[in-house]
Amino acid sequence: MKIVLSRKGFDSSNGGVPSPVLSDGTALSLPIPAREGPKRFRDVRWRGGSLGPLVEDLTGGRVPAEYRCHLDPDLQISALSRRPGWRPAFGQHRVAQRHLEGQGVGRGDLFLFFGLFRAAEQASGGTWQFVRNARSVHRLFGWLQVAEVVRVGADTVGARAVRPWLSDHPHVNGDSWTATNTVYTATRALSIGGRESRARGGGIFSRAERRLRLTAPEARGCSYWRLPGWFLPSDGPPTLSYHGKKTWQRDGPWAYVESARPGQEFVFNADGIPEADAWLHALFDGR
Repeated sequence: MKIVLSRKGFDSSNGGVPSPVLSDGTALSLPIPAREGPKRFRDVRWRGGSLGPLVEDLTGGRVPAEYRCHLDPDLQISALSRRPGWRPAFGQHRVAQRHLEGQGVGRGDLFLFFGLFRAAEQASGGTWQFVRNARSVHRLFGWLQVAEVVRVGADTVGARAVRPWLSDHPHVNGDSWTATNTVYTATRALSIGGRESRARGGGIFSRAERRLRLTAPEARGCSYWRLPGWFLPSDGPPTLSYHGKKTWQRDGPWAYVESARPGQEFVFNADGIPEADAWLHALFDGR
């Protein structure tokens, strides 16, 4: 199995602010703004209402509720009204998709989505704001195990006709996609090392727990990561894509590295590493 650490959601370049970790511990990844997105922020459901007001509050009105968004990865059935047969899906194109293809990412491989997060709270008037002096960190927020790789290309109309349950996904809408445009759909259930987990094939982690954090606890910046030690082989160079020439450090059970920027998809081949399977089972069994 290949593990793909996939960067998604709001940050300084997309949206201008981190995604929030709410006072109850919920890590809410915000879909990035997009002029051609098929949905608007106000269309995305959240806690029985709309995601739009929260986005407006956290961005100081720079991203209004009426603005279109790119809901991708699309991991929660409750986010929109769904067609029969809906499953989680994720789209990619251009350089990032060519990288995934070059790394051989396909059926059975696992995307672990991460993003930039910061603690947020509601002020006395009910508006949302970031907690003063709270740090921004990288953390995992969701996953998708690949069932099918759909080569959409520019034929979004054809893709919607064949898979109507995908009709709301941004990568099967619009007319500006190139031949690289691809959608990854989720398995029904998650399987790790030939053993099924209790988790579905795609979804979100419900809480911003310590085990989901990538940023090292002692790091000054969000991009300095602490990963399980098996990411750094003892008998060869690092194999996490885009990180082979980075300076890694090993300290006990951990491996430390400054994450590559501005990359989106970092691929690690976990075949033959039983510690990776054990880590993944613990990650999902405790979700």
